[in-house]
Amino acid sequence: MKQVLLLVSCLVGCLVNSAQAQQIIPLYDGAVPNARATSKKEINENGMYRDVVTPTLEYIKPEKPNGTAVIVIAGGGYGVVVYNGEGLSTAKALAEKGISAFVLKYRLPNDDIMVDKKIGALQDAQKAIKIVRENADKFGIDKNKIGIMGFSAGGHLASTAATHFEKSYIENPNNTSLRPDFQILVYPVITMKDGLTHGGSRDNLIGKNPTAADIETFSNELQIKANTPPAYLTHAADDKLVDVDNSISYFENLRKNKVEVEMHIYPKGDHGFIFRHKGWMEPLFDWLKRNNWL
Repeated sequence: MKQVLLLVSCLVGCLVNSAQAQQIIPLYDGAVPNARATSKKEINENGMYRDVVTPTLEYIKPEKPNGTAVIVIAGGGYGVVVYNGEGLSTAKALAEKGISAFVLKYRLPNDDIMVDKKIGALQDAQKAIKIVRENADKFGIDKNKIGIMGFSAGGHLASTAATHFEKSYIENPNNTSLRPDFQILVYPVITMKDGLTHGGSRDNLIGKNPTAADIETFSNELQIKANTPPAYLTHAADDKLVDVDNSISYFENLRKNKVEVEMHIYPKGDHGFIFRHKGWMEPLFDWLKRNNWL
């Protein structure tokens, strides 16, 4: 374990201190937890990943870091990772505002490559939080200003990390906090309940015939507590792929638990509206400023 921490520390140190250094940080050294031996090869099709077997963080360093970090998780129905479109482009926009951004390339649920496909992506999200927090000084960030941001199914993963942080699904000998300090969810999948969930995301994550227990566990509106991180939600009312009631139910339960939450619902925009509406981040930046994260 000490060797793993030393390697990650060295990678981070080289990255931060050298403009010519590789900007990709592997999440794990050696064996990936919860992994099966596989002959599958990772596929990158124009910035969209499939069959991820080597999860990573890509660090986008701002010219003038303000101390805040955001881990960005792209969507793709737990079948692909829309890495460039939702991940990298958003991270660059955050970095322009002084936020240290980290794009997570995470493993997608697959029985062929995982012992338990339900938790593989969550393990990667928790590991990302752990790496960023444990290396906060090297990145020039405040370890208490680390947020998580997710789109669509990536929003489900981000909200899972934000509601399941009390249980560590990874090795965490230093008991590093795995709680994000805030969460940003963009047209997110939230629930696994019949009639409201996104079917493809649910099938990929917990299977076509999930147990009642798994449906409840991964319906994140049911997992909110008083210590759930503050949230920013945005969605389009006419979203035909992920019903806006995913965001609304999350908002209502956050409010009931007295968790600070702000939500922006646009009357039109459908799913993936960030590709068509350039100003969608302005209300987010206002929220970040009001909370001293920007």
